[in-house]
Amino acid sequence: MLSKSLQILRSKGYKVYRKPYELNIVGYRSRFVRSNQFDDEIHVFYTNDQGKWVYHIFKATTDPGQYWLDNPLHPRGTPFLKKGQYQHAYGIGLHRGIYPALVQQKDVNVIRNYKRKGIFKWFESGVEDNGRFGINIHRARKQGTTKVIDDFSAGCLVFANAEDYSLFMKLTKEHQKRYGNSFTVTLVDFRDERRRRLQKIAWGSLIATGGLLFINRLN
Repeated sequence: MLSKSLQILRSKGYKVYRKPYELNIVGYRSRFVRSNQFDDEIHVFYTNDQGKWVYHIFKATTDPGQYWLDNPLHPRGTPFLKKGQYQHAYGIGLHRGIYPALVQQKDVNVIRNYKRKGIFKWFESGVEDNGRFGINIHRARKQGTTKVIDDFSAGCLVFANAEDYSLFMKLTKEHQKRYGNSFTVTLVDFRDERRRRLQKIAWGSLIATGGLLFINRLN
C-alpha cells in the first residue's frame, strides 16, 4: 500500500514528508456511495528513526453522517471536504473545546449540496465554499468501535475505533515535538483513482490495436 500511496501523491504533485515521524495523513474516500457508514480510511505513514517506512490504515469516515445531512447547519447544506492537499492547515487543539484532536487552522475547500438524500453519486456536484468550518479530525465514541456515523460527523474526518484514534494522537504528538504544531492533510477519492486506471487501460488498448491512429484519421 505504501508504494501505491506514494505513486498517487506524486502523480498529483502532492507533498510527501520523509523526515522521521513527520506524518503523511491521507484520507481515502471509498468507492461506496451510501451515507452513514464508516467505509472510508485514514492512512498515516512516516519513516522511523532507522529510516524505515511505517504504515497505518484506520477505519474512518470522510463524509458527514445522515443526521447532519437531514439537519444542515448551513443554508446551502452540510459540507464535504473537497479532495486535495491542505498543507499546514491543521494543528493539535480541542475538538469542540472538549478533547484533543487535529483541528482546522487554515482555510479548506468544501462542497455543499442541500438536496443530498444519503446517496453520494458525485462529490463535486454542489456549491464550493472556502473557509474555516471546523473540519477537524477526531474520534466517534470514547471507547470501542462505532458502526454508524449519525451525528458524529458534520463534515469532519472521524475515526471509528477509539484505540486507533489514541494511537493516531500519540503519533501527532511525536510529530509536534519534532516539527511544531503544523500538519498537512490530504484527501483522495478512490473512485477518481479507479477512473484514472481505467482510462490508462483504455488508452493502452487503443494504442495496441491501432485504434488511436484510427481516431487521429477521423480528426
